[in-house]
Amino acid sequence: MKMPKSQKYIIETFLELRKHKPIEKISVVELCKKADINKSTFYVYYHDIYDLSEQLEDEMVENIKNSLDDPESIIKDPQSFTKQLFDAFSKENEKISILFADSRSSQLPHKILKTLQELVFSLHPEYRNNQEINIILTYYIYGAYYAYNENKNNDHNYVVSVIASLIKWKADI
Repeated sequence: MKMPKSQKYIIETFLELRKHKPIEKISVVELCKKADINKSTFYVYYHDIYDLSEQLEDEMVENIKNSLDDPESIIKDPQSFTKQLFDAFSKENEKISILFADSRSSQLPHKILKTLQELVFSLHPEYRNNQEINIILTYYIYGAYYAYNENKNNDHNYVVSVIASLIKWKADI
């Protein structure tokens, strides 16, 4: 479905403002003025600035999840999965840097973890209450994400290969 022009303007303007300001400093009035739309138009699509940000973040996480070739590889081949995941991060790096800046920085790994847990649990419901699996997934996603993020200015392939080599876990399925 094609996005209405007004919604597109809202999103483009929000992303432009987010490049230069923390989310807490962006008001609906400022966004609407820069996007040349009425406040009522903004409220057709979003409850507030945080709702807009949340929806864009969720869309980003969904895009990352959908870019994975084989979601089952998180269990069967974590090294390959790591490469796929960080290739997806790399492709969306600019937008990730904008959306998940400042006070929102911890939200990306959190949302990725929750999304991947649900993916794993949909494939293997028996893992849902398995504390060990949940600890491993948490460590895997948070550790890999922060290691990648701290080293993203280095050679991408090298960073991903080092992180992937650390991931040796395979679930017994």
